[in-house]
Amino acid sequence: MANAKKITMDELLKDEAASKKVMAGDTVNGTVLSVKKHEILIDLGAQGVGLVPRREASFARNLNVGDEVSASVVEAEMDDGYVLLSLRKAVKDKGWDEIIAKLESGETVEIVPFDANRGGLLVEYEGIRGFLPVSQLSAEHYPRVGSADKDEILQRLNSLVNKTIKVRILDANKKDNKLIFSEKEAVKDGLAERFAELKVGDTIKGVVTGVVDFGVFVNVDGIEGLVHISEISWERVNSPADYVKVGDTIEAKIIAIDKERLSLSMKQLVEDPWISEVEGLKKGSKVEGTITRITPFGAFVQISPAVEALVHVSELGEGSDVDPEKIFTLNERKNFKVLDIDKEGRKISLSITK
Repeated sequence: MANAKKITMDELLKDEAASKKVMAGDTVNGTVLSVKKHEILIDLGAQGVGLVPRREASFARNLNVGDEVSASVVEAEMDDGYVLLSLRKAVKDKGWDEIIAKLESGETVEIVPFDANRGGLLVEYEGIRGFLPVSQLSAEHYPRVGSADKDEILQRLNSLVNKTIKVRILDANKKDNKLIFSEKEAVKDGLAERFAELKVGDTIKGVVTGVVDFGVFVNVDGIEGLVHISEISWERVNSPADYVKVGDTIEAKIIAIDKERLSLSMKQLVEDPWISEVEGLKKGSKVEGTITRITPFGAFVQISPAVEALVHVSELGEGSDVDPEKIFTLNERKNFKVLDIDKEGRKISLSITK
């Protein structure tokens, strides 16, 4: 026995720890022995061989033979001698650690939504289910449509499913199983630099991302711009959809800049036809026009393609009970007299010829 190897106390303690029988709920470490369609086998050393069943496959899709993994013990010993393991809990625990670290650092990460609802995009990141709300999408992806167009909102969100999106983690709470992402936060730093390069009066190009009753939303290199309905054309605009559609590339002039959005004008890139069309008009001259609108305070008259004038109710007769609807009908043509021309205010007043 002179050649017998001496065993240190540390080695004895290590061997004893390694030979301890695992219990349900334990976390164990091992090496992947094989990856098959219906199972993954993991070498647990002195603690035996672990089996990860098929239902856990989604948590092991990136595993290869030889990889070191952590798993949770579901059943210490099955009939076939294997230790039944779950990667789900281990993956989630590790995932939460990664998520909290990235939340604290403000790091930009990539996600791939797997589904959508009208509130936003459903995401799985590091084994954890999360959500990217509509309100946290960038100008490029925000579904700018009419509030009543719920089906179109969902259609626009579904177009982002299975696409890679760069985001930041906005909120993460393991206890409440809450994980919220923001694309707006991920692009914020770059937008600040772009905003600094822009100034009022610049002409820009952008892609139409939404057409609503009050105007047109435009993506200008990640910055959101709005062409208000009053800035689309020098003509009267009844519907912005008559001028542009989603996906169109347009040119516009920057007329105001705030911290989150550009105010744009399409009409200011072309000469105002009103100016040239009123050149021949003078006070007292006779004009012919078409009734376009009738209101309690008078009627609006189109006297040329870009010029609309007003016949005030005070020009229709004596007394306060004059009803413009009893005097005019829509689309009828009549003769009028020019009472006043306010070029600065772009207003023309008319009266009925007698």
